[in-house]
Amino acid sequence: MDHTDQDKQKVEYVVEGDINLTLARGKWIENVGERTKELLERDAQYFMHQSMSTPCLDVLKNCEGSYIESISGKKYLDFHGNNVHQIGFSHPKLVGRLTEQLQQGLTFSTRRYTNEVAIQFAEKITSLTPKGLSRVLLTPNGSSAIGIALKLGRAVTGKHKVVSFWDSFHGASLDAISVGGESVFKEHMGPLMPGVERIPPPITYRGIFEGNEDKALEYLEYVLSKDNQIGAFLAETIRNTDVQIPSATFWKGARELCTKHGVLLILDEIPIALGRTGKMFAFEHFGIEPDILCLGKGLGGGIIPQAAIVAREEYNTFGHISLGHYTHEKSPLGAMAGLTVLEIIEEENLLDKVKADEAYMKAALYKLHRKYSLIGHVRGIGLLWGIELVTNRTTKEKAVAEAEEIMYECLKQGLSFKVSKGNVLQLSPPLTITREELDKALEILNEAFLKTNTIA
Repeated sequence: MDHTDQDKQKVEYVVEGDINLTLARGKWIENVGERTKELLERDAQYFMHQSMSTPCLDVLKNCEGSYIESISGKKYLDFHGNNVHQIGFSHPKLVGRLTEQLQQGLTFSTRRYTNEVAIQFAEKITSLTPKGLSRVLLTPNGSSAIGIALKLGRAVTGKHKVVSFWDSFHGASLDAISVGGESVFKEHMGPLMPGVERIPPPITYRGIFEGNEDKALEYLEYVLSKDNQIGAFLAETIRNTDVQIPSATFWKGARELCTKHGVLLILDEIPIALGRTGKMFAFEHFGIEPDILCLGKGLGGGIIPQAAIVAREEYNTFGHISLGHYTHEKSPLGAMAGLTVLEIIEEENLLDKVKADEAYMKAALYKLHRKYSLIGHVRGIGLLWGIELVTNRTTKEKAVAEAEEIMYECLKQGLSFKVSKGNVLQLSPPLTITREELDKALEILNEAFLKTNTIA
């Protein structure tokens, strides 16, 4: 691709995310096959179009293990998976357990009744969290978990204000986008939930606090000290989409500031918990504990929507109000999915496997960094990695067109992943991925970079 073509493409980037209406997108659609093209056109006719979901890339018929498969038989290693595929797709134990639950007849649990599997699920979650983090509420999706956490935070502290990071993502519902920091969710929305104070995140590669997390802590302390109506600090322990990893120093300092100012620390680990980082929960890497923990996505094993909050025992004093009250709150199927996912992570020793895979992937991606000047920065933990592409390593100008080019080249070769912020390749494979599959993905990635002619 010459500079003229790149310039033409740049003006056609009309959405945030990995699906842009570009020349590359047009070329992709030309080669998907007539049946696929027909279904994609029907999809576009009936579903509401929205950023980061539209237009669709292909039509799927199967998902198993590390792969998704299209109706034309094309298989992709899925390094995106909407963050639900910690145990891979269609895990046989989970499919078997859910089938058994359906056959036993308890397919729904009416309100004011409970069921044994929901109780077992709650017991299992709290056996894994720190002592005292022992009260659970279940809900079908992560956005709702955030909503419950915000309501509980207000009830506990008597304060309605929240601090969160710019560029953060906490869900797509109106309350969740109110506390989130991504502009693509706020356009045309008008007034949002009041009382949200946003601060710049402690990003180490670019941003106003680059290389100086102490300044980020100073900013947080300044905000907390100026407003005594702030009751909660809501944050992703590790930023999922473009993979930003604060230091233990930052998180220990933030925890101390929350305690000092009587502010609840609410950690959103909806996409990154359950072994993704090499530990069951990401906060374990930093020597801290949250006051409220939000979980979701992979908790349902990629089959059943399931989320939860886990809160401190002393917060269990609001039996007179409804904090969640969701229809499928104690879903027998959702609970069975969550319980089984946690069992599989333990039984298959996935935490130890992820630690070994982390070292392997780190070495491979750092090798690519040394080899290709297009790669400005590599960062990651466990099986969550970001490759930030720049046109110049000194100026750090985002290589948006090149990221798109590499994404489509990888798709052609059978590797699917998300592009975040326009220039960050986010690699998030199933935790069950084999070393052979990992090697195959890394080779596809290397070949895609080779075709861009950006050898350092």
